Amino acid sequence: MPRQVDHDRRRRQIAEAVWRLATRGGLETVTLRQVATEAGVLPRQLQYYFGTRDQVLLGALEILNTDAEQRARDRLSALGDPPGARALVRGVLLELLPLDEERRNRHLVYAAYFLRFLTEPTFIAAGRDAAPALENLVGGLLAQAQEDGQIPRDVDTGTEAAFLTAGADGLQASVLLGQRSPEQAVAVIDRQLDRIFAAPSPESGDRGESR
Repeated sequence: MPRQVDHDRRRRQIAEAVWRLATRGGLETVTLRQVATEAGVLPRQLQYYFGTRDQVLLGALEILNTDAEQRARDRLSALGDPPGARALVRGVLLELLPLDEERRNRHLVYAAYFLRFLTEPTFIAAGRDAAPALENLVGGLLAQAQEDGQIPRDVDTGTEAAFLTAGADGLQASVLLGQRSPEQAVAVIDRQLDRIFAAPSPESGDRGESR
């Protein structure tokens, strides 16, 4: 009786091969044959499970994003119940920093995709949609915290969300390049959150209590 193939496991095997190639030397010259060799499968299996070379790369990116979302949910769940708005925003932003081997490797893979996000139509949408989604998430958390009286009424939560996510992206690059330590990057994030989650002044009329 022929052995049953776990298709999800095989797709992941191929995706992980793409990630390893990406972290070692980028994706500009990676071929299907190289991916197949790295994954230990036949080249025709790449076409069976994904399709073209671009579809292989996009499929690997989709699996990476799914993994990242699950790991983020797990880390946010570990913050406690309820974790509080500041802790949630902080947790989301820390996912953008290479604070451990898993997140460092993930961000190296994203860096390998970056040029494609800028120049290739097949990849542009994938790169364009990711940042606004994260910014909107942070903005929603800040707006809710403002409604709950944890953030002063005069804070523009949309602008702060844009600043925080863009800042975290910049910190990510500086940590990957060795210009700043992970601890220094976290300290910058914490300083900005301290500024935003300042106790509302009595004159502002905000309800709630200070952090």
